[in-house]
Amino acid sequence: METLWNIRRAPLTLVAPALAILLIVFGVPTVQLFLESLNSPNFSLQNYRLFLGQYANVRILLQTLEISAIATAICLLIGYPTAYWIATASKRLRVILIVLVVLPYLTSDLARTYSWVVILGDSGLINSTLINLGLISSPLPLIYNRVAVYVGMVHIMLPMMILPIISVMMSIDKSLVAAAKSMGARPFTAFWRVYFPLSMPGVRSGTLLVFVICLGFYITPAALGGLGDAMLSTFIASQVATGFDMASISASSFVLLAVAIVVLSLFGLNPAGSSSAAPRVKKSRLGRYNVLRSVRSYLSEMAVAARARRWSTELHRADAPKWWIEILGWAMLAAVITYLLFPEIVVIIMSFSEGATLQFPPTGLSLQWYASFFTDPAWYGAAWNSLKIGIAVSALATVVGTLAAFGLARIAPDIRNFLTMTILTPITIPVIVVGVASYFGLINLGLIGTEVGVALAQTIGAISYVVVVVSATLANFDRRLDQAARSMGARPFTAFIRVTFPLIRPGIIGGALFAFIHSFGEVVITSFVSGYAVRTLPLKMWENIRNEIDPTVAAVASLLTILPIVWMIALYITWWRAGANARTAANGSP
Repeated sequence: METLWNIRRAPLTLVAPALAILLIVFGVPTVQLFLESLNSPNFSLQNYRLFLGQYANVRILLQTLEISAIATAICLLIGYPTAYWIATASKRLRVILIVLVVLPYLTSDLARTYSWVVILGDSGLINSTLINLGLISSPLPLIYNRVAVYVGMVHIMLPMMILPIISVMMSIDKSLVAAAKSMGARPFTAFWRVYFPLSMPGVRSGTLLVFVICLGFYITPAALGGLGDAMLSTFIASQVATGFDMASISASSFVLLAVAIVVLSLFGLNPAGSSSAAPRVKKSRLGRYNVLRSVRSYLSEMAVAARARRWSTELHRADAPKWWIEILGWAMLAAVITYLLFPEIVVIIMSFSEGATLQFPPTGLSLQWYASFFTDPAWYGAAWNSLKIGIAVSALATVVGTLAAFGLARIAPDIRNFLTMTILTPITIPVIVVGVASYFGLINLGLIGTEVGVALAQTIGAISYVVVVVSATLANFDRRLDQAARSMGARPFTAFIRVTFPLIRPGIIGGALFAFIHSFGEVVITSFVSGYAVRTLPLKMWENIRNEIDPTVAAVASLLTILPIVWMIALYITWWRAGANARTAANGSP
């Protein structure tokens, strides 16, 4: 046990297993792909010239940037006011609203994309309703176009925009805004000059994450878009499926990766942000020129008297009730929550349809599609494969990720930041690039088309989630408790088991559940490394959606939607029990 404790005291040793898996499955293959794109050992830019020399390739690249930028802008326009109203709500209501935002985020992207296929399709919910009401005679073209792509992408990425902004807004000192108002600033001016600058770290983090992840979107554009809505990820996937031109595939992948790296390098990524400091006062360009500075000072002095009179008259005047702003804000919040939850609710209800096709509302209730799922070997066999792989990924990622989180917590800040960003790379760059690199990494290991290979490919992303969750738990852990136990004679391992582990156990369980959900719903990376030999549930769903739209998919999507709810309940029970135990220990009760 003392040996284990000595290893625990060596931070880099604890991080080593996570880095080893990341390098073997993703890091080294990425370097190999880069060298291959340069025609190593001759080293030339021929592959990049071939890529950029074809008009179709450049058009797809620009179209990828356009779609990603517009989807990100829509997420920001909707997400910022939504986050603001959630952050200003009462504590209990705020918790409920955050849970309602998190639930869609935890739901499989494939299940959410399928829900929009059901809603927007020619025989989907909207067209069927309009035809039944006699408002249209033929289906509207709501799917297989650019608008449908934006609807699906924004639905998937909106929670990722809202959550970072909320985390920063909740840490803003509201007294700063109140102080600005007390000095005569109007509510909008106080918001724009004080509150908004303090919330910018969350805006920056959310915008960068959403944009970079949108660059690698593959499933949603392929399912909801038309032939003219292809993105670069779709182009790369078709290259892998139709041929084995490694040089061309690697060049296309690194063009997409280069865009993501440039964006992250220019704007930086700081999810934590810093919102405690006062907003910086930007120096005006006018201040660089003496003449213009004098003019500005003179005009400012002339306005002092007017501002003083207005301040004295408005200081003690009650603000006019802005009831219409409140109504508008809460109406928008309700619309956003409905937008996030309604598609999944529709699919769950339609999955109980008794007809031969999906209907909303169902003419009758039946479990036929659930029975089809549990009696068809193709469906429950795929589910069993996903379950086995998910458990293996969760176990491996939890152990390795927890060790890495402990090690990172004990490393110098500069090194910690670098290693943390390295470990988080698989979830902060386009997933299609991760899939391509993992594909060639598993070829090196001879594990393409095996369950072990699929598990390893999924583990590199699962480790990232575990590190994030456990590190957040360790940030709130008081290490003096462990030191106090040791000072009273407890051995290091005993102190860890009896003191440290019970307090961080909710974070470890949360990380394990995050890893399992990530594995159970993963489809892009799995589609590259499965080699058509390992059929997981998401792969079976994706094949079914593209080829036949079997109503059984609705039952499967419903089960994937319910899974995060079960996860939230389990996590709440775990945190509640941990809190109860802590209160019992604090009160000295047996």
